[in-house]
Amino acid sequence: MIKPRQAAPDSDERAVFKGVALPWIFLLPTLLVLGVFIYLPALRTLKLAAYRANVILGTEKFVGLANFADLLGSPAYRQVALQTLVFSVLTVTLGLLLSLSLAWLASRPIRGAKTYRLLLIYPYALSPAIAGTLWLFLFNPEIGVVNQMLESLFHVKPRWLDTPALAFGLVTLAAIWKGLAYNIVFYLASIQNLPGDVMEAAEIDGASPAQVFWKVAFPLLTPITFFLVFTNIISALFDSFALTDILTRGGPYYGNAGITTFLVYQLYQDGFVNFKTGAAAAQAALMLALVAFITWMQFRLGEKKVHYGA
Repeated sequence: MIKPRQAAPDSDERAVFKGVALPWIFLLPTLLVLGVFIYLPALRTLKLAAYRANVILGTEKFVGLANFADLLGSPAYRQVALQTLVFSVLTVTLGLLLSLSLAWLASRPIRGAKTYRLLLIYPYALSPAIAGTLWLFLFNPEIGVVNQMLESLFHVKPRWLDTPALAFGLVTLAAIWKGLAYNIVFYLASIQNLPGDVMEAAEIDGASPAQVFWKVAFPLLTPITFFLVFTNIISALFDSFALTDILTRGGPYYGNAGITTFLVYQLYQDGFVNFKTGAAAAQAALMLALVAFITWMQFRLGEKKVHYGA
């Protein structure tokens, strides 16, 4: 008589460690790296934010929240914060719109589509420092290719790096261009996985290409768009340092601060150029709180405002 096969063990059963110490031993290398390079420096920064330190003399004076009060009451820092906000809104909004448009066009079945996609993704391979150097050569007022073309066509040679409005626009455009490839990679992958039967049904019902895009495709792309909004915000806050340092070094001066001095660059100047370590630590703490708030918003709004259905 054939015995019935025994039922497979429950798939929910998980392997457990026989001892309490073993999992902590496995986690120890990771915890050491995190502690030495992340948690301890973060705690040191939070402590330093409550002191006024003299790097040369090696002295520290406890001042409590005075560094934060000085920052929030400083017209220069408020201008830098406003510039960072405008820069972030422009780079995120224009960058995502342009990335989505290019990804949609690149996903069309045309000859040479693979070559076009490769060219669109290529800037992602460049480091921010190299990207900034390329833009610096292109828009150099004297020998730049852009000014040579403008002079030959319209007899004008704009001072891209000396005029406040032009310098701000140049850094913004460079940041948008640098982030295009990253966004296009995600949008291309998402567009290629859209349900074809839904798109075909909309076309059969008489929807125009614009209606198919905005009424059918775009709602299905909201999850990846939501993800890219927050990653691009973080990128605008932190990845703008190299472009700003190479192109303008925070200048030209306008009002109370440099027109292209953003939060991360102001932190660098105070901490490593002016040696205002207390003020720099306070700025780092404020940026940490800002990132924590952005992360909280991402999880808070993720399931309420985003359509995850197929």
